[in-house]
Amino acid sequence: MAAAEAEYESVLCVKPEVSVFRIPPRASNRGYRASDWKLDQPDWTGRLRVTSKGKVAYVKLEDKVSGELFAQAPIDQYPGIAVETVNDSSRYFVIRIQDGNGRSAFIGIGFGDRGDAFDFNVALQDHFKWVKQETEISQESQESDSRPKLDLGFKEGQTIKLNIGNMPTKKSGPAKPRPAGSGGLSLLPPPPGGKMAAPAPPPAPPLSSTAISNHVTPPPVPKSSSAGSTDILLDFNLSPSAASKGPPPALLPATADLWGDFSTAPSAVPSQPAQPSKWVQF
Repeated sequence: MAAAEAEYESVLCVKPEVSVFRIPPRASNRGYRASDWKLDQPDWTGRLRVTSKGKVAYVKLEDKVSGELFAQAPIDQYPGIAVETVNDSSRYFVIRIQDGNGRSAFIGIGFGDRGDAFDFNVALQDHFKWVKQETEISQESQESDSRPKLDLGFKEGQTIKLNIGNMPTKKSGPAKPRPAGSGGLSLLPPPPGGKMAAPAPPPAPPLSSTAISNHVTPPPVPKSSSAGSTDILLDFNLSPSAASKGPPPALLPATADLWGDFSTAPSAVPSQPAQPSKWVQF
């Protein structure tokens, strides 16, 4: 697999036309100048193709029609000695070509358009930026492998305890009963300003015949007594001042028995004779 990856070649940039020049030897360390070349008489013209195989880039000069390789320059570093820019122009470069026998030579190349020169420069920069990142990643992986690894596994007999919040436990009390009004029908509140109706009084227990026959007759109240007249008037919800003016039209006549004749009720004891009524007539 490693050999297959090393043989894989990718194309980084292709330019349809490039000019090749024979350059004089560099006389000093000031750098190359394109003005020293015969720019109007290029020595060769063809197609330029930049490829990469692994971490090495190749600048290949090929024939436009047949695609035959004219020369190639392997580049292992950029910027470097394999590719250099000239001092007086951005469209011309100096590359170091090599043959299969290990011989090398420096030639000048130039592009008619500045955009083509820019693409050539960027293609080489991007490739070696990727090479730098790959180198750093491989170094970090080697350093991480050399470091002692942490053993995060459980030892024999080791346990952990998880505490999850808001979970019911056995110590918690029973569930609280739901209020009566939480479900089903609910009572509506009274209307504003209204009053609740008073509950009806319980019905009076029926009087048995024995209780009627054995009742105790209250003592007679004399008519001259002021306390008795006050009590009688209170029974009719009347004040003494109102009683002095005369009875209201709705009152019963004085001859009527207010308590009723209880002596006529059937008696549960047949042997007891009927007793005369001792109720005072008002």
